[in-house]
Amino acid sequence: MLHRSFAGCALALAVSVAGWVAAPSALAQDRIDRPVRILVGFPAGGTVDLIARLVADKMKDGLGQPVVIDNRPGAIGRIAAEALKNAAPDGTTLMVAPVSAIAVVPHVFPNIPYDSLKDFAPVGLGATFPLAIAAGPASGAKTWAEFVAWAKANPGKASYATSGAGSLLHFYGVLLSREIGVDMTHVAYKGSAAYLNDLVGGQVPAAIDAIADLSELHRAGKIRVLASSGAKRSTALPDVPSFGELGVKGVEASGWFGFFVPARTPPALVELLNREINKALRAPDVAEKLTKVGLDPAPSTVDEFARLVASDHAKWGPVVRASGFKPE
Repeated sequence: MLHRSFAGCALALAVSVAGWVAAPSALAQDRIDRPVRILVGFPAGGTVDLIARLVADKMKDGLGQPVVIDNRPGAIGRIAAEALKNAAPDGTTLMVAPVSAIAVVPHVFPNIPYDSLKDFAPVGLGATFPLAIAAGPASGAKTWAEFVAWAKANPGKASYATSGAGSLLHFYGVLLSREIGVDMTHVAYKGSAAYLNDLVGGQVPAAIDAIADLSELHRAGKIRVLASSGAKRSTALPDVPSFGELGVKGVEASGWFGFFVPARTPPALVELLNREINKALRAPDVAEKLTKVGLDPAPSTVDEFARLVASDHAKWGPVVRASGFKPE
């Protein structure tokens, strides 16, 4: 009897100890007890960096941990993406990335050392922004219809500038070319400032960029933003019609910046990070600063963002292949 009683007590003690040992492990699945870093694949001072810093400043209070920005610029975000793939899936490393890095670049560079759908887990959307096409004095166009007429009447002269080859902006131009039935030549520049000078000077007839980057010259009357890519007009330039409003089909698109963690990060941690990111985006001062630069704060659920990532990845693959573009 004594032996059985002792064995029973030992078993109860073992279960109790096991439960006590397991408890911290279970708690660790829905809290973060170490500093957090946010990888940014672009230089400090840019739009992606701005979103990361605004969100990080709010997240540190909610998480009770320091949140630092780790800039890894280069290769349209590929350097930061590779660092995220190799990070521990424990919720302490995130990456904020534009749609180009996740949904476009993998189709342009098929041999990159990561799979953006398998190696990363979407956490939440940060902000969205419409794309737009603008015309300079070279075409004389004041409306989308006038630009289309000019392009068709001047075969070989229609071209559009962007801030880089292989980007979302580049392939949005491919979509527009297909829509109007004119083969517009893509002219890649090293940054927006360089092509804007040529657009105003008449060296290139059109340009495609985020609407925020075109708005100042549009308001000054030096260029004309013809249409935006969203389903409705942009609050940044309410006098500019959307392609949907103009009846142009198949070219609706938006740029976005979103947050990711390594694949296999526990779902409870992903949800925790999602809540903190959304809380930051809803803060009035954060929303005001993002809106000021032409971005629309876009809190989302994990599932909503995951569907957007998958949809855009599927959308841009055929466009990239149809363009025949090969990186140098």
